Amino acid sequence: MSYKTDIEIAREASKRPIQEIGAKLGIGSDHLLPYGHDKAKLSQEFIDSVQNNKTGKLILVTAINPTPAGEGKTTTTVGLGDGLNRIGKKAAICIREASLGPCFGMKGGAAGGGYAQVIPMEDMNLHFTGDFHAITSAHNLLSAMIDNHIYWGNSLEIDTRRVAWRRVVDMNDRALRQITASLGGVSNGFPREAGFDITVASEVMAILCLSNNLEDLQKRLGDIIVAYRRDRSPVYCRDIKADGAMTVLLKDAMQPNLVQTLENNPAFVHGGPFANIAHGCNSVIATKTALKLADYVVTEAGFGADLGAEKFMNIKCRKAGIAPSVVVLVATVRAMKMNGGVLKADLGAENVNAVKDGCANLGRHIENLKSFGVPVVVAINHFVTDTDAEVEAIKAYVTNHGSEAILSRHWELGSEGSENLAKRVAEIADADMASFAPIYPDDMPLMEKIETIAKRIYRADDVLADQKIRNQLKDWEDQGYGNLPICMAKTQYSFSTDPTLRGAPTGHSVPVREVRLSAGAGFVVVICGEIMTMPGLPRVPSAEAIMLNADNQIEGLF
Repeated sequence: MSYKTDIEIAREASKRPIQEIGAKLGIGSDHLLPYGHDKAKLSQEFIDSVQNNKTGKLILVTAINPTPAGEGKTTTTVGLGDGLNRIGKKAAICIREASLGPCFGMKGGAAGGGYAQVIPMEDMNLHFTGDFHAITSAHNLLSAMIDNHIYWGNSLEIDTRRVAWRRVVDMNDRALRQITASLGGVSNGFPREAGFDITVASEVMAILCLSNNLEDLQKRLGDIIVAYRRDRSPVYCRDIKADGAMTVLLKDAMQPNLVQTLENNPAFVHGGPFANIAHGCNSVIATKTALKLADYVVTEAGFGADLGAEKFMNIKCRKAGIAPSVVVLVATVRAMKMNGGVLKADLGAENVNAVKDGCANLGRHIENLKSFGVPVVVAINHFVTDTDAEVEAIKAYVTNHGSEAILSRHWELGSEGSENLAKRVAEIADADMASFAPIYPDDMPLMEKIETIAKRIYRADDVLADQKIRNQLKDWEDQGYGNLPICMAKTQYSFSTDPTLRGAPTGHSVPVREVRLSAGAGFVVVICGEIMTMPGLPRVPSAEAIMLNADNQIEGLF
């Protein structure tokens, strides 16, 4: 039986004017800044006006470690949101914006799939409302102003060997990871080593996603450490006098974007940090606004629960003063079989033993999530090749781990297929069983925080960090940054730093390659293993198959 592609389904959608979608949440059309007919930004004035509203229930959707078999975390987020609306609940969805890097690389889009999608899908996966371009421009404005300051006399006495601020571009381009800038003679400045990260790894992206309003945004931008002097004292963005202009560039980007699902339910799509190299959650302002407008808010955290959910709990919830009522952990029969050693080409054949073998990865994520004091429900994202015996094997395993697993067929059936999942999630959220708490306190030393994550979440035996890194962490503690949370940057494919090590590995160590202080965002980035903050394109990038057809429609995007 053949199925329609995601883009075919999206094009057949019956979209409603965005003003109608806003009205479902009580947003008047005068508080929506339309971008065409099907997307709009929400005014700060309206956001301010709803702060005294009752706060809804927050539902986090996360997943096992991603595999080439596919898990469908965003699809489940959308399907669950539609399912809650189907059973009569007032629900909204909060997800991240898509980066151009993965769209043209190997991962593809980020708008869900099948009959559980957010639309307009093509716009969301390309330029959307221009937020990423604004973030890129604001980031690189600061870069230009740093070099300009050095060129015109360097009154701040910046040590050009210790400029910490790199440039960004929203594209996978390995050639830019390390560059030499300002070549070409006196008129081009002082040559120095520099480099590019992908925009989603920018501290400006993290700051926008963690700020509550424009005033908070500018303050955080000003707190960015851009360089150091010879005496190792920091130079801040506010010293360069760039924070005001950066805020101007980000003024519209700070406003959450409202779109709709295939079933015309409201979805906020705002911010887009990667979970493997940044904190991996949509913006605080979108999530907190949705919580004031809906009784249930379904949001997601990027990649597996060892990355996105850990950072959601330890960074976003801590910073924003929010807490999830329930966590939905997405798994698939196919992914369990891959974790159990089955090759991708053989996933269509029934293999109950491989499912059971692969469930160790699922079990560890359940244990980790429960350690935050939040109830966990496993959503089995249904594939048409799944057999009853394979599904029952997962359900039995999850039951033995003190949780429950529910089969959801939202990809195939939309909200009709997620109705059972929605009912159970709403029951658990309403029961107020959560007693949420981060897994480490603010006042724990930075190195101990890193070790806590590595040992409690990754089940590592040790953290390997040389004395230079340990000294750097101690220096930051002495400067008053010891209370910051940790943002681990590591491969998303494994609990370890080895992307080929599937399942639930033990007996491994976490090597720390570099640490970066994101003083404006308010966390310390810990770069582990071989993870890159500027990805490269694969041998055959998705861009090769993306084009316009004879009807001027986009082909190959998703």
